[in-house]
Amino acid sequence: MTEVLFYHLERGALEDVLPGLLEKTLERGWKAVVRAGSRARVEKLDNFLWTYREESFLPHASAGEGAGQPVWLTDNNDVPNNADVLFLTDGAKADMSSLSSFVRCVLIFDGRDDDALEDARTFWKEVKTDNHEATYWKQSPAGKWEKQA
Repeated sequence: MTEVLFYHLERGALEDVLPGLLEKTLERGWKAVVRAGSRARVEKLDNFLWTYREESFLPHASAGEGAGQPVWLTDNNDVPNNADVLFLTDGAKADMSSLSSFVRCVLIFDGRDDDALEDARTFWKEVKTDNHEATYWKQSPAGKWEKQA
């Protein structure tokens, strides 16, 4: 079964946490696909990941170029890099049947957005019903991740 992690943002934005999670993914020797809710969001993330830190960048690609890169950015279901980890952001969805092709799925959602919170709850129920291992992480007041369930 696929391990599914839920990251409930309360203090920061996606751009504050995604690079660190991608770095940890690559450190494990895994590849990732980041599925965003829109093409505009993919383009924004594409630009951000080249410049988020002055001394480094995350090797990535999108829109049909560099399909072998360790991080693939998309707004649909393509996975040309044979990713081990699926990141869902900005309302992007995944079918339960597709999760088994990943070692891990990470849903990052904004807890200050009622629709995103409801979508996360629905996805949690689907994940549990499908017998995937699920863990829930929430940001503390200090911005650290704390395991809640």
